[in-house]
Amino acid sequence: MRDTVFFSIDSRATHQADLLVVEPVVNGQLLSQLISRFEREQNFDVAGTYGGLIPEWFDYGKLDRYFLGDHDPDSYWSDIGGIYVLGCQCGEVGCWPLQCSVRIEGDAVIWEHFQQPHRTMRDYSRFGPFVFDVTQYRQALAALVFEFSTEDPNSR
Repeated sequence: MRDTVFFSIDSRATHQADLLVVEPVVNGQLLSQLISRFEREQNFDVAGTYGGLIPEWFDYGKLDRYFLGDHDPDSYWSDIGGIYVLGCQCGEVGCWPLQCSVRIEGDAVIWEHFQQPHRTMRDYSRFGPFVFDVTQYRQALAALVFEFSTEDPNSR
C-alpha cells in the first residue's frame, strides 16, 4: 500500500496581513506532527518547532514544480539536493527547515533522505521514505495550486 498526501492550506495572521501556510498531510497526519514524534522518539534535542511553508515569504517558484523536485540545474534547490517540506513555526523557512529529496520513479513519487540542515549529524534514515502514487500525488498538487491561486488571505 502506498502512502497518501494532500496539502493543507491555512491562514496565519500577522501584523501585516493574513498569510497562507502550506503543509503536507501524509497518511492523514500533518507532516509536522509526524516528524516531531519521530524526533522525540529518537531523543533529539528539540531546538525549534516545525510549521508549514509560507510561499509569500520565500520564492519556491511554481508549487507543483517545487513539490515534484522539478528545478533548473542552477537553482538553489538543485544546489541543496532537495526541497524544504516544512519550515519553522515562526514562518521563516530557513530558521528550522525539514529537507528531503524528491524523485519520480515509474508510477511513484518518493520523498526520502530527510534531514535537518542545522543538525547534520542527526540520523533520519528511519523517517520515511514516503512513496506516493504519482497520479494521487499530481491530483494533490493540482488541488494545492487551484486552492492557493483562488484563496484570498484577506477574506478571512
